[in-house]
Amino acid sequence: MYSLLLAVIFLIFVSLGLPDSLLGSGWPTMQTAFGVPSSYAGYVSMSISFMTILSALISPRMIRRFRTQWIVIVSIFLTVIGLIGFSLSPSFGMLFFFVIPYGLGAGAIDASVNHYVASHYSSAVMNFLHCFYGVGAVISPNIMALALRYAGWQEGYRWTACIQMGILLICILSLPVWKKNEDKAEGKEEPGAGIREALRVPGVIPTLIAFFAYCSGEATCFLWTSSYFAGTREGLSDGLIASFGSLIFGGLMLGRLISGIVSNRLGDRLLIRIGIAVECIGILMVMLPVQNYLPAAAGFLITGIGMGPVYPAIQHMAPENFGQKYSASVIGLQMASAYLGSTLMPMVFGHLQQTLGIGIMPAYLFVFAALNFVLLEKTYHVLKEKSRR
Repeated sequence: MYSLLLAVIFLIFVSLGLPDSLLGSGWPTMQTAFGVPSSYAGYVSMSISFMTILSALISPRMIRRFRTQWIVIVSIFLTVIGLIGFSLSPSFGMLFFFVIPYGLGAGAIDASVNHYVASHYSSAVMNFLHCFYGVGAVISPNIMALALRYAGWQEGYRWTACIQMGILLICILSLPVWKKNEDKAEGKEEPGAGIREALRVPGVIPTLIAFFAYCSGEATCFLWTSSYFAGTREGLSDGLIASFGSLIFGGLMLGRLISGIVSNRLGDRLLIRIGIAVECIGILMVMLPVQNYLPAAAGFLITGIGMGPVYPAIQHMAPENFGQKYSASVIGLQMASAYLGSTLMPMVFGHLQQTLGIGIMPAYLFVFAALNFVLLEKTYHVLKEKSRR
C-alpha cells in the first residue's frame, strides 16, 4: 500500500505540471487568434499566479480541516474546469474568468502535497516528486504542438483536460489506499514559529529574495521560450515553435532526476552551486549568435537541467539552516516568494521585450541566475557567522 500511495502521489504531481506549460507553448498562436500584443501573455500568467498565491495562503487552513486526498481531488477538478474554459473562450477577456479555477487548483495541490511529502517521506522522494512535475510539464507542450499541427490551440487545452480527468479518476479510486495509510501519513506535528518570528531569523530574508530570483527566471522560461524562437528564428512551423516550450521542463525533469540520485552524497549547497553554474552555461549557449535553432534549443535544455535541483534543495535546506521550529514558516514564505516572482517578472519581461526585442531574454535570465547565487552565498555566510557566536 505504501508503494501504491507513492505512485499516486507522483501521478498527482504529473497533473500539477500539465497545465503550467500550455500557455507559453500555445501563446504565439493564441495571440494571433485573439488579436492582442505578445506582452498580454504576462497578464494571463500573472492572474493565474495570483490565484495560486491566494490558494497557497489559505492552504494551511484547508490542510487542518480536510484530508490531503480530498484537497487534491477538488483541486484537480478545478484545473479541469480552467482548462476546458480556456479552450472555449471566444475572446482574450474571457480567459480571465477561467484563470480563477485554473490557479486555485494548482496552488492547493502544490501546497498540500508538498506538505504531505515533506512531513512523511524522505528528501530523495521530494526530489523525485518535483521530477514528476517536470514529466507533466514536458507532456503538455507536445500535446499543444500536436493540436496546432492537426486541429487548433483549443484542442491542446481540451486534450490536456482529458488527461487530467483520467488522473482525477485514479485519485478517486485510490481513496481506500489513502485511508489505509492514514495512521502513518496523518501524524501530528508540533507547532512551530509564526511568519513574523521566522522573518527575524538571520539569513531568511536573503533566502527569500534568492528564491524570488530563481522562480523569476524559471517562470520567464516557462512563458517565453516558445516566443523567443518565434521572434529570433525564421522559417519555423507553429508546431515546432510550440514544442520548444517543453525544453525547459525536460531539463528540469532531468536535473531533478539526477539530483535525486546524487543529493545524499553531494549535499544541497553543492548541488545548488553546480546547478547555477550549469544554468549559466546553458544561458551562454542561447546567446550564441547563430541562426540555426539547435544551439539555442540545447541551451534552454541545459538551462533547465541546471535549474532542476535549486527549488527542492532550497526547500530541503530550511530545517538544517533555520531549525525545525522555523522550517514550516520559512518554507511557506519561500513558496510565497516563488509565486510572487512567477507572477511579476514574466510580465515585466513581456513589456521589456516589446520595447527592446525578445532577444534580450538570455541576458534577463543571467541577471536572475547571478542574483540567486550571490544571495544564497550571502545566506551561507550569515549562517556561518551565526554558528560561531
